[in-house]
Amino acid sequence: VEGLEQLRDPGQAVVVEAHRGRGKSSAAGIAAACLAAEGRDVLVTAPGYRNAAELFERAVELLDTMTVAHSVDDENEPKRVDVEAERDSGCVRFSRPTAAAELPGDPDRVIVDEAAALPVRLLESLLAATSIAFTTTVHGYEGAGRGFSVRFRDHLAESEYTVMERWLSEPIRYAPADPVEVWSFRALGLNAGPPPDQVVADATPETVQYRKLDPTELLDDEQLLREVFGLLVLAHYRTEPNDFARLLDAPNVSVHALLADDHVVSVALLAREGGLPADLRSRIYDGERVRGNLIPDLLTSQLRDEAAGEPVGARVMRIATHSAVRERGLGSRLLAELREQAASTDLDWIGVGYGARPELVPFWRKNGYGAVHLGISRNERSGEHSVVMLHPLSPTGEQLHNRHTRWFLRRFPDTLANALSEIEPDNVRAVCRSIDGTPAFEPTDWEWRILEGIPNGTAIFDTAPGPVTLLAFRYLTDGSVDAEERLAPRQERLLVRKTLQAHPWDEVAAELDYVSASACMRALGECIDRLLSLYGRETGSVGGH
Repeated sequence: VEGLEQLRDPGQAVVVEAHRGRGKSSAAGIAAACLAAEGRDVLVTAPGYRNAAELFERAVELLDTMTVAHSVDDENEPKRVDVEAERDSGCVRFSRPTAAAELPGDPDRVIVDEAAALPVRLLESLLAATSIAFTTTVHGYEGAGRGFSVRFRDHLAESEYTVMERWLSEPIRYAPADPVEVWSFRALGLNAGPPPDQVVADATPETVQYRKLDPTELLDDEQLLREVFGLLVLAHYRTEPNDFARLLDAPNVSVHALLADDHVVSVALLAREGGLPADLRSRIYDGERVRGNLIPDLLTSQLRDEAAGEPVGARVMRIATHSAVRERGLGSRLLAELREQAASTDLDWIGVGYGARPELVPFWRKNGYGAVHLGISRNERSGEHSVVMLHPLSPTGEQLHNRHTRWFLRRFPDTLANALSEIEPDNVRAVCRSIDGTPAFEPTDWEWRILEGIPNGTAIFDTAPGPVTLLAFRYLTDGSVDAEERLAPRQERLLVRKTLQAHPWDEVAAELDYVSASACMRALGECIDRLLSLYGRETGSVGGH
């Protein structure tokens, strides 16, 4: 609590770390109550309200003890405690992570409970707060993800905040070294961890060995099990107890790994999906949900393809590489092994669904996966849009992949102008470039005249944006354009924001650092001029592929 008292001053960042049961949330609740009693507006966020429930309980208990007048809103979501302070009224209020990232209501202070269970991008967006505290579990499922301990901590250290760190070691739920705590950590995999950096430091794609690990082998070799699960926990910000059980007994899940001197350096979980009978496919098409078939369910119900559940596939649920040997191609080597193994079975496709990020989509594209869908809603916890990508393994898989690629090319521009109008331009650029194909570009004579007139000012984009949208989407999905012929990233962002997402000129100019809306218009004309050199009349109309 003493460390959290620093939040009284502006420009402070407090990090509180501990194992489970050390009182992090209680300390944060006490601090929140004190700040609210002084008239401050305290915004609390966490992966879910249940993660912050103890914080609110302690805050209310302290306010009761201090006999500070307050009211608790237990019925509405989000949770809120209003305090009648001597000067200004204070409050402690909860907001879900994606909403909290916008700092709604301009709070005086922000407290993030179980911070390591949130993605780094979302945590970084909270650093606009006046002062902020992060509490997090070091071991255990809430502490999943090296993003907080490595990447975000570095970012925080470079910020303008004065950073204070506190470590809580004394347990409050049980005695020190309580045998029940020791047993639970081991039994539930809470103390699982990857192998030490030094024992895998020399691992390369050429020196590692691929193995499919069956549940019996994992149960017989506790060290191997701990390395597998520990790698998955540290590489992913969201891990739950069910994942540990699923690893060992889910009938449709298989574990695949690369090992260096018998130590796990890369691991993937694969879930078998599809191969569904006609009556079940029909029920899914009519709205029924079937567990364990994420991709067939999506393609069938949302994208209205009743045949999508018939081909047999495998979905990459998780893939993780040891942090000491990343950027060496080990993840790609493991995916190559998965494809090779899958090709010799009855599988028609292998696919993946994950939160789209500009640095992650190219990895999957490089490994032969093509995008067929981008979700229209942000995940409440990660703030990311899910992208689904497929790699066909058979003629049947090719048919599934090809028709959903065609449909995606047809609907994606309309979606970007509507439900996806706020998704980040770099995500759009990455997803466009990951589609296995391009739309046909066959303008009419009138549309050619519009396109040719915009760069010299004789035609105006706003009076006929359609031809420019077609041209921009053709270019953004065209992977055959040489690097030296491509537009600069800023120019591509301009194409996305203005021609595909239809943002107002002044907003685009401000976001992309153009001096004015007029300068932004001229820049778009220059982009069109460049693209006409690639797809202009002299080159002829370009069909899709």
